[in-house]
Amino acid sequence: FFWLSLNLWLFWKTFLLYYQGLEYYYLHQMLGLGLCVSRASASVLNFNCCLVLLPMCRVLLAFLRGSQKVASRKTRRLLDKSKTFHVTCGITICIFSVLHVAAHLVNALNFSENYNEDFLSLNAANYRGEDPRKLLFATVPGLTGVIMVLVLFLMCTASTYAIRVSNYDIFWYTHNLFFVFYMLLMLHVSGGVLKYQTNLEEHPPGCFNPNKTLQENMTDSKAFEEMFPDYTTEPFPEDLSVPEPFVQNNFMRICSEEPKFQSHFPETWFWISGPLCLYCVERLYRYIRSNKPVTITSVISHPSNVLEVRMMKDDFKARPGQYVILHCPRVSALESHPFTLTM
Repeated sequence: FFWLSLNLWLFWKTFLLYYQGLEYYYLHQMLGLGLCVSRASASVLNFNCCLVLLPMCRVLLAFLRGSQKVASRKTRRLLDKSKTFHVTCGITICIFSVLHVAAHLVNALNFSENYNEDFLSLNAANYRGEDPRKLLFATVPGLTGVIMVLVLFLMCTASTYAIRVSNYDIFWYTHNLFFVFYMLLMLHVSGGVLKYQTNLEEHPPGCFNPNKTLQENMTDSKAFEEMFPDYTTEPFPEDLSVPEPFVQNNFMRICSEEPKFQSHFPETWFWISGPLCLYCVERLYRYIRSNKPVTITSVISHPSNVLEVRMMKDDFKARPGQYVILHCPRVSALESHPFTLTM
């Protein structure tokens, strides 16, 4: 419930930020709800891409389960469900990836159709009516996004029960493409396609710029009064914050300069760098530990096809919740399976 609540909160908070945020006023006018949905789903994806690696940190989970800090039996049972949580996060990533891709397809179309000639730096397209497929295949965010979708599709389909049972090596090969997926994810957010306004005080969203209008259309100072006879150019009251060009009480928002736009600093790094480094360190530790020799002392066959393998390993102390990964090269070069330690 806590995990689900965080997902919903992140989605709704990000949606409202891009729907109501003044710094995204012009971008939202251009892209509409596609902007809000794409960014909200991206927040959920960042959160779950951060969490999906943690249940696979087996050494860390075994340490927590066997330490005195986790004394509650219910907490230990939750740690035993780490694989279930990993699968849940994976399914969530697939669902919101579909939503994210669909929203960006709409954004690519809107970038082409709603090309803004007043604010050229805000456009991702080069001109009005540009083929949206160029934004998908000729830009870094678009191309990396397409490849990520293909990688995610391979990982998801190969994770099904039928493929894991029939050919475990396919599952193992494709699932380790997660490293490629994370590298592409870091490149994906570095494109800087979506931009926000930085000078809100000098240019309130939707304001009127008299300097630009006078330069383009007027030759004397009286032209402004003739154009808007019922309005005054007095300073805009502080208690009025509605982002509209014209407001009540005969006041108008006046701009002192043109809007300036800037790309976001990629936030995905903050989400995934920690779990990814932790998982890589653990994989390296497990690889080093697995190279230490193990001596099998006896193999006992029990009823109901239960096989007991007794083994010894130097500098090894069994803890509750630990399990060993058994690998038989003659059976499969890559296939290995976990078995619980009983003693």
